[in-house]
Amino acid sequence: MKAILALADGKIFEGKAFGATGEVTGEVVFNTSLTGYQEILTDPSYRGEIVTMTYPQIGNCGINREDVESRSLFLSALIVKEACPFPSNFRSEMSLDAYLKENNTIGLEGIDTRALVRHIRTVGAQVGVISTIDTDPDSLIEKARKAPGLKGRDLVREVTCDEPYSWTQGLWTLEDGYSEVPKGSQSYRVVAYDFGIKRNILRNLISSGCDVTVVPAETPAAEVLAMKPDGVFLSNGPGDPEPIRYAQDNIRELLGKVPLFGICLGHQLLSIALGGQTYKLKFGHRGGNQPVLDHLSQRVEITSQNHGFAVDEKSLPDEVRVTHINLNDNTVEGIEHNQLPAFSVQYHPEASPGPHDAQYLFARFIEMMNNAAK
Repeated sequence: MKAILALADGKIFEGKAFGATGEVTGEVVFNTSLTGYQEILTDPSYRGEIVTMTYPQIGNCGINREDVESRSLFLSALIVKEACPFPSNFRSEMSLDAYLKENNTIGLEGIDTRALVRHIRTVGAQVGVISTIDTDPDSLIEKARKAPGLKGRDLVREVTCDEPYSWTQGLWTLEDGYSEVPKGSQSYRVVAYDFGIKRNILRNLISSGCDVTVVPAETPAAEVLAMKPDGVFLSNGPGDPEPIRYAQDNIRELLGKVPLFGICLGHQLLSIALGGQTYKLKFGHRGGNQPVLDHLSQRVEITSQNHGFAVDEKSLPDEVRVTHINLNDNTVEGIEHNQLPAFSVQYHPEASPGPHDAQYLFARFIEMMNNAAK
């Protein structure tokens, strides 16, 4: 079936649909990962986005129900050059096409994804519309121009959990699959704010020795402190951090009372709570090959990233130092407070998908909780 992508600036791409049919809007972005499309599909941080994969063939490994990163698919749509119809992997349970159909998510293939990505890099990420029911380019362009972008929207409320819950699943191994750790058997009590949390973050916390309770994004700081945690984790999530003021206020109340570790949106929210500001990047960082310099160790890490906003280094107060920078564009990739037990990174040390260079950060969180206990 024919499908059309129309961008707000008037650019049109014609291809064919796979997965579900219909019409959807979202900010069109691109991800440079070679694989890991299943984890990308189920990452809540993509809420409100139409994700374009730069690797030409997607779906080769099929889909399995073990490696999902959340309870659902949260992205608006998926764009690929070619969707592989015949996956081959010993863990595969269905094709990418069948998975998108099952989850009522539109896929678009057969367009020149290289041209689309070059256009986004030139003019910046922008709102687009994918439709299988409206074939009038002028109509679609007008819809794209009227649709909201990411800036100024609170998308966290659309992806966070409804109630607190315990997480007990550790990291996957070929021999045993995902391990289960009994609740209450771990050394460190951690409360994790769910701004759109990925499950592999929780698995890494469990495998680091943490007993994890996940709470909704608007949970008051007083309720979190009443749980007597050894540390609080601030998760990744979608969109613009500026309007998430309830999270910023809660983080301010927690500062100095309990160790804090933030990732991605959690990093941005911590930075704002400490007095910093954020801004929208031209086309963001999304992929598994971003080089980051750790000022503390002078090591370069290849990292997995997914964000469209960044922290303004000049806005940070003197008591906050930048610990990591992106070597592609010198944007802030990590901070820590000089006196309080609080640090964060813009990238994803849990990967899934991506390299594991930055997994040491979970050990750094454990060390911070140990030092705070002393």
